[in-house]
Amino acid sequence: MSLEIIGAGFGRTGTLSLKSALETLGFAPCYHMTEVFAHPEHASVWHEAADGAPTDWQAFLGPYRASVDWPGCYFWRELMAAFPNAKVLLSERDPEDWYKSMSSTIFEIIARADAVAGDPVRGPQIRMSSYVVRDKTFGGNIDKDHVLSVYKAHNDAVKREVPPEKLLVYDVKQGWEPLCAFLDVPVPDTDFPRTNSTEEFRNRIPKD
Repeated sequence: MSLEIIGAGFGRTGTLSLKSALETLGFAPCYHMTEVFAHPEHASVWHEAADGAPTDWQAFLGPYRASVDWPGCYFWRELMAAFPNAKVLLSERDPEDWYKSMSSTIFEIIARADAVAGDPVRGPQIRMSSYVVRDKTFGGNIDKDHVLSVYKAHNDAVKREVPPEKLLVYDVKQGWEPLCAFLDVPVPDTDFPRTNSTEEFRNRIPKD
């Protein structure tokens, strides 16, 4: 097995729905930040990679057929080099809606990182998430104007650097058709998954 789909879109662009959709289409398993919480040992691999340590992506992500969301989206260039035959999927949404969702979910978790610092499992997971998202992706600055500028610059870079025949720029509101056409698979006879709304995300945040 080898990674066939590289999700370059930031979290909160429908990535958990996209994970479910890709797995329904046969691209399973699909990596997502939820995998880090299911496999605590993965946190150190991502953290070290973000620090610039050499990473054997083939060994680490080879068991997966797709990857979406952070932390993988931060490494989209490295994953393209490691898996040159993979297609790239850039999930987007309205920037203002995206920022509002980020503020109410991921940035809220980052703000509470100190509360779990001593937890031997959750501590490393949240530290890695904070490091990759806040520090590496946004340079430690999560002010709205800066975050939106990084969001735009990231998406523009993906569109500029990925060969057009290997790239799908996609909004999950578009449903099955463009995704299935891009992946050359039949449209399933089932509703497109819709999951991980802001409310659902917040309900999963452990209460300390």
